[in-house]
Amino acid sequence: MSEQRCRDLRVEHERRPLAVASPEPRFSWVADHAQTAYRIEVVDRAGITVWDTGRVPDGAGALIPYAGRPLRPLEDYTWRVTSWSAYGELREESHFGTAPDLSRWEAPWIEPAQSPTELERWSLMDWIRGSGPTTDPSERLRPVQLVRQRIALTEAPVRARLMVTARGVYSAWLGGERVGDEALAPGFDSYRHRMSVQTYDVTEHLQGGPTVLAIALADGWWAGRIGLTGSSAQFGDRTAVTWELHLTMPDGRTEIVRAGTGAISAEGPWTYADIFVGERYDARRAQQWTSTTFDDSGWAPVAVREGELSPLVAFSGEPVRRVMELPARSVTRTNDGVVVDFGQVIAGRVRLRIPALAPGCEITIEHTETLDAQGDWFVNISGINKEQTDVYVSDGRAVEWEPEFTFHGFRYARIRGLDALIADDVSAIVISSDLEYTGRFETSDPRLNRLHENVVWSQRGNFLSIPTDCPQRERAGWTGDMQVFVAAATNIARVTPFVTRWLENLRADQLPDGRVPIFSPRSAFDDEAITTASGFGSIVAAAGWSDAIAIVPWTLYERTGDVRILEDNYPAIQGWIAFQTATAAAEVPPALAGAELSAERRERQRLLYNTGEHFGDWLTPSTMEGKPTHEAIGIAPALTSELAAPMFQAHTLTLASRIAAVLGRANESQEYASRADEVRDAFAREYVGADASLPVELQGMYALALGLDMIPDHLRDAAAGRLVDLVHARGDHLDTGFLSMPYLLDALWDAGHRDLARAVLWQDRAPSWLYEVDRGATTIWETWDAVAADGSVREMSLNHYAFGCVDDFLVRRFAGVAPAAAGWRRARIAPDIEAPLDRVSAAVDTPFGEITSTWQRRGEVVDVEVVLPFGVEAELVLPDLTLTLHPGRNEVTAASSVRLTV
Repeated sequence: MSEQRCRDLRVEHERRPLAVASPEPRFSWVADHAQTAYRIEVVDRAGITVWDTGRVPDGAGALIPYAGRPLRPLEDYTWRVTSWSAYGELREESHFGTAPDLSRWEAPWIEPAQSPTELERWSLMDWIRGSGPTTDPSERLRPVQLVRQRIALTEAPVRARLMVTARGVYSAWLGGERVGDEALAPGFDSYRHRMSVQTYDVTEHLQGGPTVLAIALADGWWAGRIGLTGSSAQFGDRTAVTWELHLTMPDGRTEIVRAGTGAISAEGPWTYADIFVGERYDARRAQQWTSTTFDDSGWAPVAVREGELSPLVAFSGEPVRRVMELPARSVTRTNDGVVVDFGQVIAGRVRLRIPALAPGCEITIEHTETLDAQGDWFVNISGINKEQTDVYVSDGRAVEWEPEFTFHGFRYARIRGLDALIADDVSAIVISSDLEYTGRFETSDPRLNRLHENVVWSQRGNFLSIPTDCPQRERAGWTGDMQVFVAAATNIARVTPFVTRWLENLRADQLPDGRVPIFSPRSAFDDEAITTASGFGSIVAAAGWSDAIAIVPWTLYERTGDVRILEDNYPAIQGWIAFQTATAAAEVPPALAGAELSAERRERQRLLYNTGEHFGDWLTPSTMEGKPTHEAIGIAPALTSELAAPMFQAHTLTLASRIAAVLGRANESQEYASRADEVRDAFAREYVGADASLPVELQGMYALALGLDMIPDHLRDAAAGRLVDLVHARGDHLDTGFLSMPYLLDALWDAGHRDLARAVLWQDRAPSWLYEVDRGATTIWETWDAVAADGSVREMSLNHYAFGCVDDFLVRRFAGVAPAAAGWRRARIAPDIEAPLDRVSAAVDTPFGEITSTWQRRGEVVDVEVVLPFGVEAELVLPDLTLTLHPGRNEVTAASSVRLTV
């Protein structure tokens, strides 16, 4: 830390963004010195200073909001930061661009000639029964459409920006060269409310003279099969694209080329492409259609749709990209094709080196996350429209090929048509939103290390345009998954832009009555489906799922200090609270319907949001055992919803109070705090016995009640004791469901039962995290017994990140790294040096730089090393020792306690 630097300059959390959406972007940097003052200067292309803060006596360097002249849309700016310390000053420079003014968008939608997609719709029960289409995919899927528009340029522009969005997903070429490196652009949005426009710097693509803008357009999430049922055309039945090309010429003139001027279309070599089903590429139909010299005389005119623009928004966050390539781990020849093991469950697709074959020969690629107990092929995700199969039809030439408009969840691929395939001929391409993975965690226990890596891979596989539950079956943005995992996600990667974008979709999907949907994006198809459904299929909003609207922003604020996240989501939080409050006042649980209630009890019930259909503590293990899934799935919701709903109601009220305080809304903060107290008091009087008992004797209810502060102070020890008894009754195994999983280990830890928390974590029989690790898991499973001890496989997802929330516990408790104030201005480093480990090391990224915590057992002592960035105040808490830490390297040697055995 002796080197004095000012580095990692960012605008709105991103390095050198090309098209920042915010009119008042925030500026951040890391100062590797004790900053005493800063100065920010922003200069436009003409060299005119549009903002100069002057010297500001402040050590801050995170999220400083722009306060200069209004920034022009679609403009480029240079910004400089000067950082002063006692040793002098440092200056660094970076760049950013602004998004286009989409209120002035004039380009129409270009709709290629195509037959509309006939809505193929199935209910939840259809999906459970596995009923659905039996026809070949080519009979129910459409070809990818190709669009060309010729552009005549008298000279090369000095600056060119291409803005594109699509109803569907697209790939673009300009001047015969690929535009950008995104995959599945523009990504998944709540298309009814917002369409993201992506901006590209295409200056180098244009040399003057005639050129062609070429776009391939597939169904994607817009018209393809999506969601649990795999029904099609949920947002629309025709694909379309719109674009504007803004050019700055050498003499300073600005020209705009818009979609619609002579655009033409044709079907391409992709005879179909669907993100669930897969795609089929017929190389015999491939032509040099992106070239300026291509003969397109046989192409058809497009339909120009004026005045049909959905609300356009500037794309934010990280796009989906090909982020990694994995080699084949093994290649096994079977009687039914070649099975390739890539050694890791991923979201992505296969890349093949295909030799010269007879024209018309087909190569098929099937995908699965696991093999069966005998090592034979096993399709672990069944249902409608989930084939996960890609097809390549040879034109006789050798080629390297990978799909363009689909992705799959898999570890294994079965390839037919290439019997001589060797490992060097095949690789797996990992597809994900291109986040920066910054966190590290490592211990002397290889199984814990593998568990951490499994969490990382599940995050990578499911943070794909939106935070999905799984990359093979649903790929939906479930709010419950996100709220239980968001804390762990922040330790692993820089997730703020990605999650902020999803929250924008979630707010757009919020209903007028304040209900926050259980997943987002949400379509008109989803709205219609619930009108004819019952049970789980009728749920629009649910306790613990909808509360993500408060939990996720607050967690991001705690980890980043980003107040704007709170400002943006606060009205939606208020709307959700208003719905909970109104429902509580109007309804009573079914058991009390028609009952004579005392005035006191009636008033308590009016405070409690404890009615309606909810998922409750979903997938509680003991409720699933020994029963068919379709019977067991509803037991935990029926038992736990009435308790879980008011607990999350109180939690959201508490978070709303904290958020209001941060936003300077003191009266509202006090009001929400008082209402939270009233709900907790009513809950305690209604549901907590004098002996701290709850009506439902499950671990999850006690873990939630303790974690969400629903137990009166004088009963907390007794409630913790009851939780301990329930854990012991299960042989020191967890028995927590979806909502309570993040709270179990902390509830035991905070109550002084650290030995038991460690014992639960280190269990190697199901249900447990290490059971999965011992069975070769490379991601987090949807259910603890997705693969049984005998190797038999259930039809469940092997890539669900939600239970990976345990990774936050590993970092906070074993490495001891936790924020003590929003944005890590203060940190508490309290490593568990009594853990049955010889070494633990972790690194967590903060707005001020990286915090690392490492401890190593050495005989009778433990060496602890903590490295802090400048700007972070911290204390080290060890048994019988508390120390103030300073920026830089801190080294402490402490007496070692007797090691525990787990």
